[in-house]
Amino acid sequence: MSDADEERLREEVVLVCRRLWERGLIAGPDGNVSVRLSGGRVLATPSGLSKGHLMAADLVILTEAGELLTGSRSPSSEIRMHLRIYARRPDVRAVVHAHPPTATGFAVAGEDFMHPVLPEVILQMGGVPLVPYETPGSEALAARFDPLLDRHDAFLMANHGATTTGPTLLLAHQRMESLEHAARILLVARTLGRVNGLTREQVRALGEPGSRAS
Repeated sequence: MSDADEERLREEVVLVCRRLWERGLIAGPDGNVSVRLSGGRVLATPSGLSKGHLMAADLVILTEAGELLTGSRSPSSEIRMHLRIYARRPDVRAVVHAHPPTATGFAVAGEDFMHPVLPEVILQMGGVPLVPYETPGSEALAARFDPLLDRHDAFLMANHGATTTGPTLLLAHQRMESLEHAARILLVARTLGRVNGLTREQVRALGEPGSRAS
């Protein structure tokens, strides 16, 4: 990977962080974003900074074992989760963690998005499971992803937030936006009194979903 490629990815991370902040999917220093670089390195957001005002120079680079290589700040406290995902999923090149309000509300209520309802969600993410609660930033929380990683690309996190992955940062970010959008739609449907799910035949007619979850 050339220096120009790395600089481009730095700018992409900053742009994604700003979009998350502007759309209210994170607040203050919440959330974290990372991308896989060449040579077993990971570019990640630092701890404690508002993602709405992040600069490319603020980002840090670590080894996939978590050793800090470059950067004057500490990596995000959630970096263990990111590194765990990269270790288990060689196809994943980017991870986005945020606290989308409506989707997180479902997670606080102990609910997942495994029942097929919206075609767009099925095609982009498949089912979205609920990761059981552990202390944020802990190795125990990272380990909770293990049984789910081979079949899913998006996750609700009990009493915490959501995490999305992708082969590109663009797709990982799109999945986060789509997850929150779907949560808002489902909440409205519940307010109206009924959520009509799709049948197996209807799901099958959609073709090959964009996730391992289907």
